[in-house]
Amino acid sequence: MTGRYTVDTDKARLDVAMIHRFLAEESTWALGIPRALLQRAIDHSLCFGVYAEDGTQVAFARVVTDTATYAYLLDVFVCCGHRGQGHSTRLMDAVMAHPDLQGLRRFMLATMTAPGLYARYGFAPPALPEALMERCVVDPYRTKAAR
Repeated sequence: MTGRYTVDTDKARLDVAMIHRFLAEESTWALGIPRALLQRAIDHSLCFGVYAEDGTQVAFARVVTDTATYAYLLDVFVCCGHRGQGHSTRLMDAVMAHPDLQGLRRFMLATMTAPGLYARYGFAPPALPEALMERCVVDPYRTKAAR
């Protein structure tokens, strides 16, 4: 890995235009998300950015949490031109070390793309899947109701 990178939770540093472009156009989980909706999600979440020395954001993660008992990790990505350089590990190290995310009773995520990465941090399939329920709207941002 070349160059120095930093991870922080300063929302003022986030490149919201880049995050929106990635999620709305390239992700498999948030295609078509409206920019205003994403901004509201960011405003009410603990967000992590990975930045190159020049300030360019190269990765992102968002955690919804009460900072006491529960957290949900989502919207984790590394920009295409920066993959394979350890940024996902750097990002997850920061997420897992964050003081507001210590001692939680449950820390969850849903992923189809990188289960091996998350397993290294203790994430596993639910011990009692029959105890979990969800209300899931498939492709919510590209339906007529969401526009």
